[in-house]
Amino acid sequence: MVFNSLHLAIIVFLVAAAIFAASPLVIALLIAPRNRGGDYKIPYECGVKPYGKAWDHFAFNYHIYALIFIAFDVDILYLYPVGVGYRNLEGWLPLAELSFFLFFVLLAVAYFQAKGVFTWARRIEL
Repeated sequence: MVFNSLHLAIIVFLVAAAIFAASPLVIALLIAPRNRGGDYKIPYECGVKPYGKAWDHFAFNYHIYALIFIAFDVDILYLYPVGVGYRNLEGWLPLAELSFFLFFVLLAVAYFQAKGVFTWARRIEL
């Protein structure tokens, strides 16, 4: 293999990218404050000092609801382009494909309902 200017340009850009990616980390190590006292170990709540039982964790069911919301939100993102471009499609195949997709989304909803995921528990102790 012959080393030419294209190879040199690739190497220069890789080195420049590595320096560009590492420079914020190095700068943060050099100029970041190293104070470990005071309010450093309290949880951050939108700039307001926490009160009460601020160290309590959220119940696990909140995380399950967040994951289900993200999953169905992504499904809706797949449906939006179909809704926009549906008028330009012809035949029954696009309708069959959309029905196939929605069938599995509704099957997932039925599965979660049967498992009791949508019932709001008071508190799940870990």
